Amino acid sequence: MNSPVNQPVLHRHQLAQARDRLDYYPGVVLLGPRQVGKTTLARTLAANIDGSIFLDLERASDQAQLQDPERFFATHRNRLVVLDEVQAMPNIFEALRPEIDADRRPGRFFLLGSASGKLLRQSAESLAGRVSYLELSPLLAHELLPPTATDTPPREDPESLLALQRLMLRGGFPLSYTASSDARSLQWRQDMIQTFLMRDLPQLGVTIPATTLHRVWRMLAHNHGQLFNAAQIGQSLGGVAHTTIGRYLDLFVDAMMLRRLPPLHANLGKRLVKSPKVYVRDSGLLHALLQLGTVHDLQGHPVAGASWEGMVVEHVAACAPAGAEVTFYRTAAGAELDAVVSVGERHVAFEAKFSSAPKPTKGFWQACQDLDVQRAYVVAPVRASYPIADKVSVIALQDIASVFATPT
Repeated sequence: MNSPVNQPVLHRHQLAQARDRLDYYPGVVLLGPRQVGKTTLARTLAANIDGSIFLDLERASDQAQLQDPERFFATHRNRLVVLDEVQAMPNIFEALRPEIDADRRPGRFFLLGSASGKLLRQSAESLAGRVSYLELSPLLAHELLPPTATDTPPREDPESLLALQRLMLRGGFPLSYTASSDARSLQWRQDMIQTFLMRDLPQLGVTIPATTLHRVWRMLAHNHGQLFNAAQIGQSLGGVAHTTIGRYLDLFVDAMMLRRLPPLHANLGKRLVKSPKVYVRDSGLLHALLQLGTVHDLQGHPVAGASWEGMVVEHVAACAPAGAEVTFYRTAAGAELDAVVSVGERHVAFEAKFSSAPKPTKGFWQACQDLDVQRAYVVAPVRASYPIADKVSVIALQDIASVFATPT
């Protein structure tokens, strides 16, 4: 995977979503971790709208233009205003609310932010009902790979296999995925981790030493995909209180570096697991934290299956319809599903299997029966999708998006 590769053209599916929502809402807030491609997407969108204004709020010269935000916004009411890294000026939401109320035409503001928790709380207080929220995830398989083959038997596609291996190893941050070699990709991710801990978090007001947070992040990486046990992690770190570990987890979740996946709470008369599961949201960052730099390193490591599971969970969460709840299901008796997408009482289930010939366990079938799922999918690195039972199919990672493209 170190040979030169053609740089892929990266088509982000959220671009069409952003355009559609700007046609209806006065403002759209695009959330995503650092370096995930928010600025590129915003510039692509703004380039096709005449007169757009783009301000990076981490630049002093751009911040200076907003010293009197009420006057600035009123002056540019007929133009799309893009504000990048909006968490750098959290008080801007107070000025946006009366301005949007004064002129509620759609497509006025496009806000980009890198800290979901704090940003959402602040914007929700000021902009409730005035803006729509989107999240830009790291690159997804369907943005890089064609749908799986429908040939019988399926044709060999070595380029897609290589791209899938690269995506799993390097993760979906564009500069990591498109690096000229695995070594350069790993170096980029290691540098990003350091920058995030030493610069980005302090800019958000975090005063915890970077070395402490790095140890916590690595420990959570070793527990990737497992039930969160704050007391156990605290003991492993030398007796840190479980409440402190919980606060550390909140920091990483708010910064969109970790996912806290809640369990499904259903009134089924069964003993259900109550603890959340925790994932490093990008597989490339997971492997960098665990010092896995090549496909060979990954294939021989116990985390490989959990890494695939995390990718599946991220794809499901990114592709699920707006308003849906994404959880996991596990009972004390061993029935389990890695991801469940629920809309009301309707459930669509997903199970991750890192095998080209996946075989669901008894617990999978029992869980599908418990929840009376509408559809269930086993997501595996396969060349073609195929049914294995009524309402149950094996699918490839890049086919998850198509599950929600039409009513299931």
